[in-house]
Amino acid sequence: MLGEAAARGRGVRLDDVARRARDGVVGPRPAGEIGFAVLRGGGIVGEHSVSFLSEGERLTLSHAAGDRSMFARGAIAAALWVAGRPPGEYDMRDVLGFNAS
Repeated sequence: MLGEAAARGRGVRLDDVARRARDGVVGPRPAGEIGFAVLRGGGIVGEHSVSFLSEGERLTLSHAAGDRSMFARGAIAAALWVAGRPPGEYDMRDVLGFNAS
């Protein structure tokens, strides 16, 4: 979703500018490319960051989960929220009240 938002803000399609792997690729990214990277291992159960980078500066927003229980709590909250609602497609923005009902 963050990649989609960044692409939309630039007025481009994410599929046209996304780079999801750089195995063996060295050097700077091409201008306008939106890069994705994945890190899994050890005690990392959920770590997400989005960085806005330019020459000489970086702005990073991060979230880190130390255990999976918070994901279970979110799933339970979503199940309770959707109970009794009409069939349809919902997402966590609905559950959290970010989408107008």
